Amino acid sequence: MNTSRRKFIKSTAFTVAASTALSRHLFAATKSTPVVGIQLYSVRDDMKKDPSGTLKAISDIGYRFVEHANYVDRKFYGYSPTEFKKILDGLNLHMGSGHTELKKEHWDSAKKDFTDAWKYTVEDAAVAGQKFVISPWLEESLRTNYDDFKNFMDIFNKSGELCKKSGMKFGYHNHDFEFNTVLNGQKLFDLILMNTDPSLVAQQLDIGNLFNGGGVALDVVKKWPGRFELMHVKDEIKSTDGKEKFESTILGTGIVQTRKVINIGRDSGTTYFIVEQESYQGKTPLESAKKDFAIMREWGF
Repeated sequence: MNTSRRKFIKSTAFTVAASTALSRHLFAATKSTPVVGIQLYSVRDDMKKDPSGTLKAISDIGYRFVEHANYVDRKFYGYSPTEFKKILDGLNLHMGSGHTELKKEHWDSAKKDFTDAWKYTVEDAAVAGQKFVISPWLEESLRTNYDDFKNFMDIFNKSGELCKKSGMKFGYHNHDFEFNTVLNGQKLFDLILMNTDPSLVAQQLDIGNLFNGGGVALDVVKKWPGRFELMHVKDEIKSTDGKEKFESTILGTGIVQTRKVINIGRDSGTTYFIVEQESYQGKTPLESAKKDFAIMREWGF
């Protein structure tokens, strides 16, 4: 994931409110019926300029599942949870998951409870129809000391308990640092999976980000079968801007062996395959989203 994406995540506000029934038919998918979605960060500039028009274009391509990357002042892309869900419903879209970072400040250690801000985040996610509330980042201060890290994994599990009350599941999405950070002689990524309860904390494996940290997606899905309820589907090529080693590209054209990785995921229980492309090599974001969707269909998803 590129530097601008990281800055975007860090600058996103965190807040929230109420619960509602989920769109059950969307989430009735089985191993043989995977759900193909798109992370709306893939079309971030378009969403900033024209959210409803961009969502219509996404729907016209054929996507039915979207994942947000913008929740600010209790609004999704400038709309209240109820308003945004209404727009999505009208376009035959469902926002089944979303990215909002769980930070240290969201836990009140004196009260041993989450702050209202995080509680509202969970409640608003439920109103919007989410099934997963996914934290896409782990603060650097939590990656340097094993005890601090371990304590925060307990908070991850507690967040899972909170989400469960609203019919949802908490989740975590990796970047690259999880694969080149070592605590107590083990990679941070392995420690995250070892210290979170799979019944409470879903793992969303980003199969592209990890390459910048020295990880290999094929090795990870083989090592941890059955642990990834969701995947960010990507392919990677050498970076064209030099900011990182690799950048995302059209599926099937890079080094990830994307088709093989997601097939292993599907066979071991992954249901939600969410396309995310952040670099476009001369194409527009929507052109890339359309091409990626067509490739997923060609691959039987």
